[in-house]
Amino acid sequence: MGIYSSAELKSIATKKQRLFEKKMFSARDVPVTTKFDIFLSHSFLDKMEVQGLYQELTDFGYSVYVDWIVDPHLDRTRITKKSATLVRDRMKNSKTLLLAISTNVAMSKWIPWELGYVDGNTNKCAIIPVSKEGTPPKSFKGSEYLILYPFIKKNTPERHQRR
Repeated sequence: MGIYSSAELKSIATKKQRLFEKKMFSARDVPVTTKFDIFLSHSFLDKMEVQGLYQELTDFGYSVYVDWIVDPHLDRTRITKKSATLVRDRMKNSKTLLLAISTNVAMSKWIPWELGYVDGNTNKCAIIPVSKEGTPPKSFKGSEYLILYPFIKKNTPERHQRR
């Protein structure tokens, strides 16, 4: 299975930095009713990898919600009723949740809640593995529930068909 490596996504983020900045500026502070194809759940510790993944997904034509891109004012270090309501609204207005899973996933306070919320409401969740070596994880020790979700394979433009 082709999966993204951390180095590959960081390289994409670095190479496409100017394009990312333009996309980021236009995506900022859009109305809470804005529809997205993908809610990208992730650990903020993987910011560079997520930036590369955001580039890849938007290059394929998907609209992607990433909290620190679309809602930069959101304080992800503090969980409040206001921030949870905003994130919940963003999930409701997204067709699917993709979880960028890495070794940092266990550090996130938000990921289990986001995954549970979308799974319980739409069951439209999948995992995009991101590894240091570019190989799939052998286990999800402590997060065994992740095996319940399909894995998304790395795509290439020539194989890509948007649905």
